[in-house]
Amino acid sequence: MKSCPRCGKTYTDDTLNFCLNDGELLTVQQPSPGGYMDPPTMVMDQARVTDPVHNWQHSQQSAQPPAQWQQQAPQQFGGFPMAVAPNQTLAVVSLCLGIGSVTVGWCCSLGLLLAPAALVTGYIARGQIKKDPSRYTGNGLALGGMITGSIYLGALVLLILVYGIAIIGGGLAGR
Repeated sequence: MKSCPRCGKTYTDDTLNFCLNDGELLTVQQPSPGGYMDPPTMVMDQARVTDPVHNWQHSQQSAQPPAQWQQQAPQQFGGFPMAVAPNQTLAVVSLCLGIGSVTVGWCCSLGLLLAPAALVTGYIARGQIKKDPSRYTGNGLALGGMITGSIYLGALVLLILVYGIAIIGGGLAGR
């Protein structure tokens, strides 16, 4: 048998660990040598028992607040605090996509996917940086991704124009 030390209620279910009335941790009652259980002993303030309004207010004040998420303090490493770096993920992604479009983009026209993605992610990253500069950084990285993506698209358009002019010029020269 278990009992609540706060309200005195006894429970016969041994699987319960907390009081269903007030959430207090239940204590196990040890049977006396005669085979019967001693009733739980409880001392209460008389004012709390007789005044229900004060009793409710007091129980609300003494109740622990619900657990809330708290941001962790900076971690210490060798005695020096480690600062949390601002988020620059989209800016780095934009730069990587832009570099990939210029270098690997000519293979199988993969740059047609990478260059616009570099432009879009760079644009979004710069918007976030302008909106909240304390949380987001990497303006230069985002700009670099946008520039390299634009270089690939510009070179592709120039290449198409040169080939188009060469085909038209070759067709006219053959007449």
